[in-house]
Amino acid sequence: MAASPGGPRRSRSVRAWLADAFDAFRDLTTASPARFAVGVFIILILLFTALFSLPAATASGERAPFADALFTAVSTICVTGLSTVDMGTYWSPLGQVFVFIGVQVGAMGVLTLASILGLIISKRLGLRAKLIAAGDTNPLRAHGGPVNEGQTVRLGEVGQLLITVALSTLVIEFGLAVLLYPSLIIGGVSPLLALWEAPFYAAMAFTNTGFSPNAGGLAPFATDYFMLAVLMVGVFLGSIGFPVIYTLSRHYWHVRRWSLHAKLTLITTIVLFVAGACAFLLLEFNNPKTFGSMNAWDTVFQSFFLSAMTRSGGFSVIDIGDLNGSSLVVGSMLMFVGGGSASTAGGIKVTTLAVLALAVFSEAKGRPSVEAFGRRIPSDVQRVALSVVAWGATIVALSTITIAQISQRPIEMVLFDVISGFATVGLSTGLTAELTDPAIYVMALTMFMGRVGTVTLAAAVAASSRSQLYSLPVERPIVG
Repeated sequence: MAASPGGPRRSRSVRAWLADAFDAFRDLTTASPARFAVGVFIILILLFTALFSLPAATASGERAPFADALFTAVSTICVTGLSTVDMGTYWSPLGQVFVFIGVQVGAMGVLTLASILGLIISKRLGLRAKLIAAGDTNPLRAHGGPVNEGQTVRLGEVGQLLITVALSTLVIEFGLAVLLYPSLIIGGVSPLLALWEAPFYAAMAFTNTGFSPNAGGLAPFATDYFMLAVLMVGVFLGSIGFPVIYTLSRHYWHVRRWSLHAKLTLITTIVLFVAGACAFLLLEFNNPKTFGSMNAWDTVFQSFFLSAMTRSGGFSVIDIGDLNGSSLVVGSMLMFVGGGSASTAGGIKVTTLAVLALAVFSEAKGRPSVEAFGRRIPSDVQRVALSVVAWGATIVALSTITIAQISQRPIEMVLFDVISGFATVGLSTGLTAELTDPAIYVMALTMFMGRVGTVTLAAAVAASSRSQLYSLPVERPIVG
């Protein structure tokens, strides 16, 4: 039988179209991994919004309102932990599974997860795949141009880092689940149900999300200090970042061989952890609604627990709305800083704060450059740090003003919840659950910008660095 006219030509055109589409996709992922990551985040949010909109995803069997489904999807993919519904009772077991899967994908990072899958399939990473994966480990890599300064993780080490990410996630979450299982049984959870809740809590701790699978949250375990300590360890390991875990796995006992990033992350994290606990202890020890009714040991432990969770953990055994206004301000400051870069935590990152603090110290000392541990921090890193803080403060300010105008609630409560959303912490004064749909959409956008916006800005700032063969005349404006 004769071939139909135009058949081969049509076949060749389809193949050519597919080839062009594949080339365009490859160029996009290589030229702008940050832009590609944002696009995939949006697709994932839309996908999980559809999943949470299924009647089978809710405990009542009814379709969830669009605003609640979208907000839950954003909070899950962005590993935030805020919710407009009771996570323990509103969603069915299938909905809880969607939450569990979503936080794992969101916490590991879109670029990292894609690279791990590629490594599993092809058994090797090409240069393009390494460039894409490096965009998740360091925002300064997330552009197509050259990077002049040394990076936290070099391209030759990206494959090993991806293996570390996958193994550390599996090992740490499995270890946390094993440790949490007895505490759940002692707390009254059935052994069969604990087999689900233990890995769920482990994942929520390591991913710094803070969702609870049961209706009462951590309230039934408020005096189980072993369980709370395990959750604190999980949050700490998730917040320091995969590059730091990679460094510690290679040079555990050789502190001098640690990267500057690892040193700054660990030191700043510990300093903020202790300082935050001391601040909460001082401000809340006589508050009868929080720590005032506890003995000395309980007060000290709960202060450290609250300090750890305000950094990005999201778990709480007290009502955040009962904190004094001064404590809400301290909590907002800790949440805004967040955890380590390339971690499951949010915020402007502890290394950003460390770089700016070192820059201020160097300026006060009159030093020509910013230095730490025998290393010089280049000016482009300082510009990125300043830009990230300015970007984060702008997002928080605009969102706070908008939501405060819509909700007409006290500004300190609005500010706390907005920073919690921006920094993907998950703690709430109770405001988020009472927001109207317009305010819910603003909060969801805030969470999305907090998760991917700072990385995109950092990549844009880094990409804008170009060689200039001339210099303009110098004129010094009055500052301060």
